[in-house]
Amino acid sequence: MKAFISRYFSNHSETSEEHKDSALVTHYYKAKHDDLFRAVEGLFSSPSEIVASSKERGELTVKYKGNRRAFIVATVIMVRPFRTAVDFSVTTDSGGPVDFGHSRNLIVQLYKKLDSQFTTVDPS
Repeated sequence: MKAFISRYFSNHSETSEEHKDSALVTHYYKAKHDDLFRAVEGLFSSPSEIVASSKERGELTVKYKGNRRAFIVATVIMVRPFRTAVDFSVTTDSGGPVDFGHSRNLIVQLYKKLDSQFTTVDPS
């Protein structure tokens, strides 16, 4: 019940290593850091706006302007050669304390786009 409430009655979602929601577990890709960082940048075309980009720290901050506005922080970290992790933190600007799962669904969509471009690998 708590998972259902936190999934649909919150305006924030983020990924992590051992998330209870399997769709929000950190994704690992068999790719170079720079290639994956450019691909994550490419996910956010106009009208979305990249506010800050730090390739050295692997962070990208975005004002997302899709069907709902959101603030996204994407983190791209190389953990080993050709093993790069991508995490997202999404807070929707819904005007209230809930977004009915939009932040979670946005993360799932972003991961699907990356999964279609890069080979996923097991985190271990």
